[in-house]
Parts: sequence; C-alpha cells; structure tokens
Amino acid sequence: MNPKKGERKPWTLFLVGFFYAALSVFFVNWIFLENAVFTEHVSILIITFTVILSIPFIYYTFRIEEEKDVLERERTKKIFLIKNHGRALTALMWLFLGYLVAFALLYTVLPKNMVIHDFGSQIEQYCTINSNDVNDCMARYGVTGKITGGLSLNEKQNRVVNIFINNIYVLIFCLVFSLAFGAGAIFILAWNASVIATAMGIFSKASLSDLPMAFGRYMIHGIPEILAYFSVALAGGIISIAVVRHDWKDEKFWTILQDSLDLILFSIIILIIAALIEVFVTPAIF
Repeated sequence: MNPKKGERKPWTLFLVGFFYAALSVFFVNWIFLENAVFTEHVSILIITFTVILSIPFIYYTFRIEEEKDVLERERTKKIFLIKNHGRALTALMWLFLGYLVAFALLYTVLPKNMVIHDFGSQIEQYCTINSNDVNDCMARYGVTGKITGGLSLNEKQNRVVNIFINNIYVLIFCLVFSLAFGAGAIFILAWNASVIATAMGIFSKASLSDLPMAFGRYMIHGIPEILAYFSVALAGGIISIAVVRHDWKDEKFWTILQDSLDLILFSIIILIIAALIEVFVTPAIF
C-alpha cells in the first residue's frame, strides 16, 4: 500500500489502520507486558507503535498533497482547493476508522486484566471527561490511581461552547504537531481513536452485540470532528513540507500557505457543526 493507491481506493486504508492498531496491541503485549517498568505504560506504548507504523504513509500523503497544491494552482489558478484534497482526507478518515474499530474490538474481546493494561490511560481520560468522581470511575473499570479534577460536560452551563473549546484545543495540538513534526499529528489522532474506542467499549459494556450501537453513538458527531482534525493536520503537514522544499520568498510557498489556511478555516466550521450535533442530535437518538 502506498499513498497514491490509497487515494484511488480510500476504503483499503481501513484495513491498513485496523492491521496497524491490532499489530501494535499484540506486539506490545508480547514484548513489554512482562516487564515490570514497561507494563505500567503499555497503553501509551500501543499508541506509540501505531504511530511508528503509520508515519511513512502519512508523511508521503502530505508530500503528495503539497505537490498537488503547487501544480493545481499553476494549472487552474484555483483559490480554494479543499475539493482537491478530498481523496486524501477520505483515505485518512478510513485509516482512523481502522484504528477505531480495531481498538474497540480488542477492548471488547480481550480478558479484563489485559484491557486494564492496554487501555488504562484511555480509561483515565474517559473518567476525567465524563465523571465528577474520577477515582471512583477508574476503580469501577479496574484502574487504580489518584487523579484530581474531572467534570462531566452535563454539569457545564453551555455545552456547545465548552465542547467547541475542547475540540479547538485538540485542533491546535494537531496543527502544532503537524507544523513541528510533519506527520506528528497522527499521535493525537491515534490517541483520540483509542479513547473513543474505550468509550465505545464502556458504553457497550464490553458486549460485541452492543458495539454497533456504541459506534453510532459516538460517530454521529465523531466523524465530522475527526474530519476537522485531519484537515488541519493536512494543512500543517503541507506547510511543514513546504518550508523544507521551498524558500519562504518563493511564490509557491505563499500559494501553499493560502490553501492551508483555507483548510484550517474549513476545520473550524466543521467543529462548530460537530458540537451542535453532539449537543442536540446525539442525545435525541441515544
């Protein structure tokens, strides 16, 4: 599989993402679970290996899109090129869904003692977001530790604004990681896939029959959110590669910068829509 083939058949990236995530879980458990030090950090190591496997594909996807920006602008003088990046965004979305389904299935079918090790940090994140008593929530799902903070979104006065602000923080991290490391935003996205998969596993009470409902519960607003994150990651990655490949005085660089800003604005608009869906649509259905 390579980025050009992935753009022609985006759905195949689902299988790639699924394989990378599943391989990381089994590899980390095989190598590190018996180590007294590493066993405390298995859940983070799984994300790290998923990212390591994914970085070559993500980097070359960003590189292709950066070249496409220059060629398309020279050929057609287009100003707004989101449509031109549509196939790349679709391929990245399928990659994310592959991560998500793999993590959710493994959370559901693995023995409870392995789940606690493999998804311990994700359970902590879930409890921090969704529970007033974080430690009680963690203990309920088998994770020990002392964590302060945590406030259910239901307790906040303006859910749309708070959800949007939280998502903007994630968006900024994706942009910064992409600008600094090129394909670095894939770490944030793989982490989010594992947290959402954990939430799905908890929602379904680790039952395979209830997993489709859990998938629907989180993906109604999750898909536009992830589209926004990938859009801004693509924008940051394109700028990062352009900085390396073009002088900042070159007209091509400013062309790429303008198109990347279009993608960032598109991402912010999508996040507003996703927040509205999460507050008004998702609770009405589930």
